[in-house]
Amino acid sequence: MQEIDKKFFYGRLRQLSFPIIFQSLMLALVAAGDAFMLGRVAQVEMTAVSLATQVQFVQNMFLMSLTSAGTILGAQYWGKGDKETLQKLFNLMLRYSGIASLIFFAACEFIPEILMKIFAGDAELIQIGSAYLRIAGWSYLLSGISQCYLATMKVTDHVKPCAFISSTAVILNILLNAVFIFGLLGAPRMQARGAALATTISRIVELALCIGISRGKAYVRPDWKGFFKVGRQLIRDFRKQCIPLMGGCLFWGVGFTSYTAIMGHLGVDAAAANSITAVVRDLICCACNGVASAAGIMVGNELGAGKLELGKAYGIKLKNISWIIGFASTALVLAVTPLLLKFVILTPRAQAYLTGMMIIMAVYMIGRCVNSVVINGIMDGGGDTIFDMYSLAVCMWGIAIPLALLGAFVFHWPVLLVYACTCLDEVGKIPWVMIRFRKYKWVRNLTIDDNTDAQ
Repeated sequence: MQEIDKKFFYGRLRQLSFPIIFQSLMLALVAAGDAFMLGRVAQVEMTAVSLATQVQFVQNMFLMSLTSAGTILGAQYWGKGDKETLQKLFNLMLRYSGIASLIFFAACEFIPEILMKIFAGDAELIQIGSAYLRIAGWSYLLSGISQCYLATMKVTDHVKPCAFISSTAVILNILLNAVFIFGLLGAPRMQARGAALATTISRIVELALCIGISRGKAYVRPDWKGFFKVGRQLIRDFRKQCIPLMGGCLFWGVGFTSYTAIMGHLGVDAAAANSITAVVRDLICCACNGVASAAGIMVGNELGAGKLELGKAYGIKLKNISWIIGFASTALVLAVTPLLLKFVILTPRAQAYLTGMMIIMAVYMIGRCVNSVVINGIMDGGGDTIFDMYSLAVCMWGIAIPLALLGAFVFHWPVLLVYACTCLDEVGKIPWVMIRFRKYKWVRNLTIDDNTDAQ
């Protein structure tokens, strides 16, 4: 195995991962702000918003697959020094992401009640969640565009401006949450609808910052004149990466949403505890998400530059780091559990559920961190995108979801046992992931020399 310049490696990892971790943390704080502020108002308001935001979660799966395909190819072309092809990839991301965002926007505006009935059976939860979606749907329309800008910034080594944009939008979102949820500074007390309005305003600001900052000379911007003039081979390469990614994202996203729906039908107490647990999970997962994104860029840059052995060595090193992050995350979950129970206002039953769920999630975090870095970072960086879909089809859809459904609606297992079923997939697929990793199918150069043939 090729020797790694450790000083350069860790410097590059810090340079890429820290701003992305900060950005992920800022984004997770929005959900945390919604949950905890609404939790101070009423448990039902918090639970309804948590369930309603599952719609955006599913949309993000589409956006993630599209922007990830652009990031995988973009990282390799950036490593190769081909800025023109990267601009064409930006155009492709915008085209497909815009269509997906428009569909979700229309669903939130015209059929929010139908969407909410997927996640909840309680009439009050459906009513509050539907009102939230009608306002928040406008933010879903904008997020598809801004995510393309942010993905391109990460690939082109502009992670700090990217983090600045996201953090600015998040801070604004949290401040506006307080204003509109509680009715501060003369604003009406809107509760759940206030959280939706705060999200929409912050998305407008985020997109404006993306467009404004990207006007700088060092940035890659969309080529509006050649928006539909993309080489056929590049489109084929993009789709080759995107289709398995989308399959994996949808398997994972719809599966995760199914978990939320199952818990949501076990009663308000179970749904409330699950909502808080999900917020904590997303906050703690920021570290592995940041390292996973950095891993994809670092490995992709080296592979695209033709340095396959160095890219392989980077991948092995990053895999080892993922285990450290996993065990550290487990310890952190257990450490924050007592503080969480004192802060959030819940019924005694919901508090008992929350305690049990946090303990179960502590074990889950090991698998989540390792799998995120290895699958969504290292292996995706080399174009090995189809494995994620296979593993999710077996572990999540073949084992975890059927067990959770049977436990909840057929055998009527205790709430905590059903929750444990929803955590089986990440832990269960670790051995499979390690076997796939050691086959080194991800050690590939995906770039091509000619993308000039027009569509």
